[in-house]
Amino acid sequence: MPDFKKPKALSDKVMHYCPGCTHGIIHRLVAEVLDEMDIEGDTIGVCPVGCSVLAYTYFNCDMIQASHGRSPAVATGVKRALPDRFVFTYQGDGDLAAIGTAETIHAAARGENITIIFVNNTTYGMTGGQMAPTTLPGQSTQTCPYGRNTETEGFPIKVCEMLATLDGVAYAERTAVVDAKTTLHTKKAIRKAFEFQKNKQGFSIVEIVSNCPTNWGMTPQESLDRAISEVIPYFPLGVFKEGSVR
Repeated sequence: MPDFKKPKALSDKVMHYCPGCTHGIIHRLVAEVLDEMDIEGDTIGVCPVGCSVLAYTYFNCDMIQASHGRSPAVATGVKRALPDRFVFTYQGDGDLAAIGTAETIHAAARGENITIIFVNNTTYGMTGGQMAPTTLPGQSTQTCPYGRNTETEGFPIKVCEMLATLDGVAYAERTAVVDAKTTLHTKKAIRKAFEFQKNKQGFSIVEIVSNCPTNWGMTPQESLDRAISEVIPYFPLGVFKEGSVR
């Protein structure tokens, strides 16, 4: 029978996320992996500004708060100072793919032996629902209320596909948490990313397609349905790179 006990790596604190948001599910998946690998005491997480701004209160492993977009840079410093520790970042799409684009790309290009957990919900969540680099063409946000116009705002950035072109990236996969099947697969991907780090194989990233009921103006179920029908077709799930760079 499945064990539905709270993971040891997850704290007892009530999470602040909006009803129907899947951040809490992703937190649990990360915590379950830390438990199963028995590495909670050897893990250091880095959370930035954004919806994950309070993640340091939700995990029982050591956590560091980084400035908006700077988590890969902070994680790089931590990993180089403490190479025997497992170091991961937990970031959203506005944080990782806009404000932190340089930090993300150059950490990947250097092949830093860290793990990135990247939540893609196609919007800036905490800061007001502005257009993000992942906002779909035609999608309405606070800063493009008539829909993203690719003639003036360009096209969404496909992070995994982009990073997979860099020699320093060992593992890049896009998953989702929109139903039971994708959620179970996401846990396997997170575990694989930590295993890559354990084996000193280089930079690993798991991009997770998520929902945002509040900023999408939908019920939780409607937002999950949209993620399946609109977001995943634009951001297809799959492994984009897998193999040691060391």
